[in-house]
Parts: sequence; structure tokens; C-alpha cells
Amino acid sequence: VQLQASGGGLVQAGDSLRLSCAASGGALGNTLAWFRQAPGKEREYVSSIMWNRGVTDYADSVKGRFTISKDNAKNTVFLQMNRLKPDDTAVYYCAAGSMILSNYTSTYRYWGQGTQVTVSS
Repeated sequence: VQLQASGGGLVQAGDSLRLSCAASGGALGNTLAWFRQAPGKEREYVSSIMWNRGVTDYADSVKGRFTISKDNAKNTVFLQMNRLKPDDTAVYYCAAGSMILSNYTSTYRYWGQGTQVTVSS
């Protein structure tokens, strides 16, 4: 299984970005998620979506600003990030292989390489 994350960049506070995660190569489980990791911090959960049911979940820190969506035909999941803040600066990783909607890194078997998001104040 390969996960290819893209769409990161350098933006100003208040701007928007859209991340994409293209999945290929095998069974992905029921759920795909986004996590992020800032320098010196642990990897933290951002959002997740179930492939078939479309059920979504968000961390409190991004609720109301970020939207996760999917294109099943293209095996791609998106993360629309609006009203970005400097605290959103991190490497964003997509993850797959969980059978449940989960905010724990240990439940995801496959990880992408990450895409850098930098938000300047």
C-alpha cells in the first residue's frame, strides 16, 4: 500500500490549503486519517473518514476550520484547511489501514511520507 500526500506549502495566517492523499496498492481498511507533527512535538490526530460510510471525525483544534472528504473512484482523500493559524504549522501525514474511526496512531497500518504546512503570522 502506498499513500502519497501532497498540497502543503507556505501560507499566511487566515489562508487556506487543500491537502490530498492518493492511496494505491491494496486493501486500505475502512478508514483514512490525517495526523500532523510539529517540530519537537508528538504526532497528533487531525481528522479521519470512513471510506464507505463517509462518517467523519475531527480533533477539537481543527473542528469548524478543516473539512475531510473523499473521492472513492480515485482512492483519494482531501483535507480542506481554512482559516489557518501558525499553530497549524506541521508535517501532515495521511494514514490508512484502520478498521475503525480512530484518533490513535497505533490503529493505522500504513503511512504516507508527509507534506509540510507552514503558516506564518
